[in-house]
Amino acid sequence: MEGLGVVIVLVFVVALLVYSFRVLREYERGVVFQLGRFWKVKGPGLVLVIPGIQQMVRVGLRTVTMDVPSQDVISRDNVSVRVDAVVYFRVVDAAKAVIQVENYLIATSWLAQTTLRAVLGKHLLDEMLADRERLNIAIQQTLDTQTDAWGVKVTTVELKQIDLNETMVRAMARQAEAERERRSKIILAEAEQQASQKLLEAARTLAEQPEAMQLRYLQTLTVIAGDRSNTIVFPVDMLAAFAQALGRGKGV
Repeated sequence: MEGLGVVIVLVFVVALLVYSFRVLREYERGVVFQLGRFWKVKGPGLVLVIPGIQQMVRVGLRTVTMDVPSQDVISRDNVSVRVDAVVYFRVVDAAKAVIQVENYLIATSWLAQTTLRAVLGKHLLDEMLADRERLNIAIQQTLDTQTDAWGVKVTTVELKQIDLNETMVRAMARQAEAERERRSKIILAEAEQQASQKLLEAARTLAEQPEAMQLRYLQTLTVIAGDRSNTIVFPVDMLAAFAQALGRGKGV
């Protein structure tokens, strides 16, 4: 019986020793409490925890990717949209992550949702659609400031999708069509203005040089002559004026 008692004691001691040693991976840390009070952060590697006196809480240090549930956001210009986002964060202080907040994962998720609505609600719809990078940085900085007390570092926030209701989509399509028509009319008006300016310059040149007018007339007749179905009649006074112009040119 005594031998059996010794064996039982030895088995109990061995089991106690085995249970007392914990192995923490490279990306893990152990927050150790001794008699209910924080003692130290241990790891990685082999860690000794005294049963009944010490308790250890494992904390991962790897970056966590968290999807933020779709949020209904009202922009500064009173447009309702649904926004999806993703948040990347990691624990940088294991002791704070355990002591300062009950569950840092849940707390960060809820904080990300409220921060998303608060930050986006300060901006216009056009800014949400056209300037996502600046909004990502604004949300990330706001989140990181608030989670710093929990030992959590928010590294990146990305807005994945901004959904508009059908009425707003149709209104934006009409606005875009109106903008395209406006630009088209402006381009046509500018083209007409440039053409009128060129015609005015040409008219002034022809008025100052009558012989140029005759040459232009002959060029027009050459174009008309390309069609053999047309009959061309030369006014006598035009021919005389043209001959006179040629004569002045030879005299020069």
